Amino acid sequence: MTSPSSRDPAFARLLLLTAVLFISYLCVAIPLPIVPVYVAAQLGLSNVWAGLAVGVAFLATIVTRGHAGSLSDRQGAKIAVARGLAFYILGALVSLAAAVPVGAPTTAFLVLLAGRLLLGLGESLVGVGVIAWGVGVVGPARAGKVLALAGAAMYGALAVGGPLGLALYDALGFVGAMAVSGLLPLVGLVVALRIVGVPPHPHAARPSFLTVINRIKAHGLIVCLQGIGFAAIGAFFVLYFHHREWSYAGFGLTAFGGGFVLVRVLFGHLPDRIGGLRVAIGSLAVETIGQILIWSADNPALALLGAFMTGLGCSMIFPAMGREVIRLVDPHLRGTALGGFAAFQDLAYGLTGPLAGLLADRAGYGSVFLVGSLAAALGLAIALSLRIRERGSAP
Repeated sequence: MTSPSSRDPAFARLLLLTAVLFISYLCVAIPLPIVPVYVAAQLGLSNVWAGLAVGVAFLATIVTRGHAGSLSDRQGAKIAVARGLAFYILGALVSLAAAVPVGAPTTAFLVLLAGRLLLGLGESLVGVGVIAWGVGVVGPARAGKVLALAGAAMYGALAVGGPLGLALYDALGFVGAMAVSGLLPLVGLVVALRIVGVPPHPHAARPSFLTVINRIKAHGLIVCLQGIGFAAIGAFFVLYFHHREWSYAGFGLTAFGGGFVLVRVLFGHLPDRIGGLRVAIGSLAVETIGQILIWSADNPALALLGAFMTGLGCSMIFPAMGREVIRLVDPHLRGTALGGFAAFQDLAYGLTGPLAGLLADRAGYGSVFLVGSLAAALGLAIALSLRIRERGSAP
């Protein structure tokens, strides 16, 4: 019996690209739980510096999304991915060098920051490049499927990479964990170089990056607003449970991830079948309810249900809006548009933690999830307005 991928060579290439993304993204996921531990416990620096070591990779990703998209459009998505994987490897090796016992802890910390910056640049190139490559392989009509698979690969790598990173750190130390994280993108690079690329558009006329951003800003804002709910759970769910003296605090991300993956697996085809805006409207409504449940919960079961519903709601918004973004731009601008679009989500993840922390200090942890619900509701309002405008312009 033949599988769908054997009957569809383009889809088989997409699945292979998804596997490359999953394997290589472990280089991002493995260091996440161990970098702050290394900075605080081994280098003896404060939690502020530990947080900076984690967050600086986000900063690098945000500021290089435009470059990643432009490179993908001009020289080809395959080159962008290969270069990003090389930066992954280099970033892991530089981070590993921070453990060499030479100089003061601050010197080791600066070396680690350099490695994290290289990792962030690699993440930007690989993420944008794989999506642009995948859309080029299967066509824009299946862009929603491409984005859904890419998201599943990255979130799956995060789910696996967290515990794997801690296990490697316990067994092999910081150097061993960084070495393993550097080998994985090397495997991805060997596989990626064997996959047929898609033609670039080196000579096509291009508007400025800001012009492209202006064209997709409403869809990007929706993704930014939905990201606040996930970032709030990641940063404050455990603290919220501890403050309420509830058990099962560690299951918040598990509940979120379960809902997220469930929807990606069962309904990853919906944006291509019924349209991205319809999917986003339903998803944002579910996320809004989920955040309200966490905010108003009087027991841990209700809060965990809210985390699960937030995962259900957040799951398809990025691929749904990404599909609409791809439809708004010409083929030679897809990489640039996807880079700018992804930066909106990066922005939500990067800013929610510190800003919500200030709010939590003044109004309590529950207020963070109230803000998450208001953000999702605002995203819902924007999506509804775009849908009304779309129906009004239909012939």
